[in-house]
Amino acid sequence: MTTEIETPAVLVDLATVQANIRRFQDHAAAAGLLARPHVKTHKLPQIARLQIEAGAIGITCQKIGEAEALVAAEPSIRDVLITYDIVGAAKLKRLRGLAEAVSLSVVADSAAVVEGLTGAFAGAGSPLRVLVECDTGGQRCGVQTPEAARDLALVVAASPGLRFGGLMTYPKAGGAAQAARFLGEAKTVIEAAGLAVETVTSGGTPDIWHAERGGILTEYRPGTYVYNDRSLVARGVAAVEDCALTVLATVVSVPTPNRAIIDAGTKILTSDLLGLSGHGLVIGRPDIAIDQLSEEHGRLVSAGPIDLRVGDRVSIVPNHACVVTNMVDTVHVRMPDATVEVWQVVARGRLV
Repeated sequence: MTTEIETPAVLVDLATVQANIRRFQDHAAAAGLLARPHVKTHKLPQIARLQIEAGAIGITCQKIGEAEALVAAEPSIRDVLITYDIVGAAKLKRLRGLAEAVSLSVVADSAAVVEGLTGAFAGAGSPLRVLVECDTGGQRCGVQTPEAARDLALVVAASPGLRFGGLMTYPKAGGAAQAARFLGEAKTVIEAAGLAVETVTSGGTPDIWHAERGGILTEYRPGTYVYNDRSLVARGVAAVEDCALTVLATVVSVPTPNRAIIDAGTKILTSDLLGLSGHGLVIGRPDIAIDQLSEEHGRLVSAGPIDLRVGDRVSIVPNHACVVTNMVDTVHVRMPDATVEVWQVVARGRLV
């Protein structure tokens, strides 16, 4: 049925998605961890529902708009963690509205962010649960020391309308042990200051199979695992057959014997390399490299004859599946019975 799909198009194999969800849920249960998957990868209420039905306690979102779209579309989503500093009066007003619809948690890494949150939630019927974000090596957001985590936790606990809920981090790939040390030290000094550390949450699909409680973590937030991609195959986290999302493209030109042009460029395959060479894996053709992208063209090259004709179609595992999702209005979902459905990506473009 894929011959009827106009290209470029994003295809999702639902049976593979379901297998990926079950594999992680089983791993989390065996490790004594709660599962709170990040929906940034799929942005689909249907897949969020599958994750919750499999045992996830709720979802993780990066932006308020992403959470608003999914909560409105899927009634089973009742618990949301937004792992992003919320700043600005307009966003804080929307955040309070969202908190009236679901059990909501957010993060903060500074007193300035906490000040905005308490200004919005002072007087609310229920306090907003706030986790302190910790920089455990990823060098993005987060407090820099365990002692700083304690100090900010005390600020949260003393702020009207807020409740200290625990610790959150997004560690660098391969940094799980480093993150555990930081979080363990932070938990110890916070508890010594008289506060309970209810939740210690980490994430990242690159370390998904090494995620374990270890006396520190209580939950884990992977995102890309639901689809997997070429970067995770390269890391040994998944196999090609575990990649549920592919880009279907058509050959539109074969100007030389060893070069072909497809109708998929940066606007669907993304320019992300993630340390890789080339812009995706052409399934079944290990001899072909996607060595160059412009906005609407992808260049395929081979050391020998490329053996493609105008009109041929290729399936590509992208380097980074999460970005692909946010560039299309719909995805074509291959159902377990081999039929194909078209699903709207309801949280696409919800960046505020």
